[in-house]
Amino acid sequence: MKGMFIEDFQKGRVDISPGRTVTETDVVTYSWVSGDVNPMHTNDVYAKASPLGARIAHGTLGMSIATGLSAQIGGLIGTAIAAISVDEWMFLKPIFIGDTLTLQSTVLSAKVSKSKPDRGVLVRQMDLKNQDGEIVQSGKMKTMVRSRAVYGNNSDKD
Repeated sequence: MKGMFIEDFQKGRVDISPGRTVTETDVVTYSWVSGDVNPMHTNDVYAKASPLGARIAHGTLGMSIATGLSAQIGGLIGTAIAAISVDEWMFLKPIFIGDTLTLQSTVLSAKVSKSKPDRGVLVRQMDLKNQDGEIVQSGKMKTMVRSRAVYGNNSDKD
């Protein structure tokens, strides 16, 4: 799917990503890459004795999965310029190894910049849900997106 321009996003638009199951490999690799070796992520005996009763994925791994699921939705491929911010992000429920996550992305606003008409700002509510439909993480993501007014249908030439 080609990316959409800022003008193509309408307030209220909802997209749902495909599912993605969090694996043991995901958690171990993220521990190694991030350096976060908290025993809730790395020690099965410790985690089983905790109030949660099992190892969990890192909160920031969940956020990273949310950005990956957003990319899989496809609306910004070739038109996103840069991430601007992640605001009001909340870690509402634990993500366990074996959980299957989906992302519900809802457009809150999409505006062309008055000072830089070649781009605009897309604001989306991002709700990361587990296989039971429970929101495990939630927040707003702002993304700088190309404008149709400047790039038109020439985005394939980039």
